[in-house]
Amino acid sequence: MGYMSLEQLNENSFEEVIYDNGEPCLVIFSRKTCHVCQGVVPILEEIQPKYEGKFGFYYVDVEEHKTLFQRFSLKGVPQILFFKDGEYQGKLAGAVDDEKVIDKIAEVLES
Repeated sequence: MGYMSLEQLNENSFEEVIYDNGEPCLVIFSRKTCHVCQGVVPILEEIQPKYEGKFGFYYVDVEEHKTLFQRFSLKGVPQILFFKDGEYQGKLAGAVDDEKVIDKIAEVLES
């Protein structure tokens, strides 16, 4: 079960993408052993191509990067956090469908 098509972020690249570049994007906080996550990640991979060049899709492994996870006071995974212009735009937690994600992306891009 690979997460190859979602770019993985560490503390440094997270800073760069979210705050330095201010890219409109989502970041899924997930762990390899989480079954719900394994259901959500493919949904993101599926819709990602529609947003090529407009909206970024990223992945953070909470076991490898606990500090990022703790920084946002997140409880449990998966959590999809949305950002734009270096500002936190809200999140979706747990098992979500593509419609919820697409609606939220539209909201972020319009804001």
